[in-house]
Amino acid sequence: MAETARVFTKANYTRAMGRDEVTGTRPTVDAPFGHALAALGAERGDIVGLTADLGKYTDILPFRDAFPSRFFNVGMAEQNLIAAAAGLARTGFTPFATTYGVFASRRAYDFIAIACAHSAVPVKIIAGLPGLTTGYGGTHQAIEDLGIMRLVPGLVVIDPCDATEIAAATRAAAAHDGPVYMRLLRGKVPVVFAPDGFDFAIGKARLVRGGSDVGIVSTGFMTERAIDAADALAAKGIAAGVLHMPCLKPFDAEAVVNFAGKVKRLVTAENHVVSGGLATLVAETLFEAGITRPLTRIGLPDRFIECGAVPTLQKRYRITADDIAAAATGGNA
Repeated sequence: MAETARVFTKANYTRAMGRDEVTGTRPTVDAPFGHALAALGAERGDIVGLTADLGKYTDILPFRDAFPSRFFNVGMAEQNLIAAAAGLARTGFTPFATTYGVFASRRAYDFIAIACAHSAVPVKIIAGLPGLTTGYGGTHQAIEDLGIMRLVPGLVVIDPCDATEIAAATRAAAAHDGPVYMRLLRGKVPVVFAPDGFDFAIGKARLVRGGSDVGIVSTGFMTERAIDAADALAAKGIAAGVLHMPCLKPFDAEAVVNFAGKVKRLVTAENHVVSGGLATLVAETLFEAGITRPLTRIGLPDRFIECGAVPTLQKRYRITADDIAAAATGGNA
């Protein structure tokens, strides 16, 4: 993978990366998924790549360039994309099929449920533009895909945090004997977790930091914001823990129960509507364990989001680090 911001050494890293003291930003990696898939392709001849005319915009081009005979563009036909991938999986291949999350979850849902999950074939669906990461409006913003996909029996659902986790989750998905739906952060993706010694296991949470006052349970890129919020809270004398949940299915309920038992209140943070995704899973887990904690949900409302500049929309819909920090203290951002 091409590391673009600075040279990485072990001295640069903690469990969760801090911001660069000069630029104020985290380092980034360009197209971590595509490079991870290309590396897998060099190791395994069964890995094939497919896209529904979105190769450039789902970062699969490094694989295409390395293995053109194992890459297929089916055009703007997402149902055909999944059907073709399922067929390849039935003949001994491990297909990675890329498109936008809205098109996979809305247009190709039945094909994912029946051709992939019901048939238990190892198709890996890589879903771009997760949640509120584009200004293209409701037609392209996959704000309910996690809730939809976690209801499919036998389908692993992953929402990775950063470049490190995307690369590791790509390998884990390839090794998993079954279908996987993974959200994709593309382009220059921030590095939040140290790559040296990083371990990703399907169905396992990651305790980023402990805390005694408030616990933030987060998934996807909201974990980066949860870490920043915890830093801001620490400066005010508030001990905020962060539990990263990269897998919505299977869900690490035990980790949530253990985490909740050590804090006074909880905040969930997700780049998704607050119903059906992470917040719902956490609430269900607490209820089943008989644990009562004040719970504030940070996420998107039950409505289609308009077009606009992404930073403006994210601020309007209150999914920033400041909003998480405010929720952790029971206040408003």
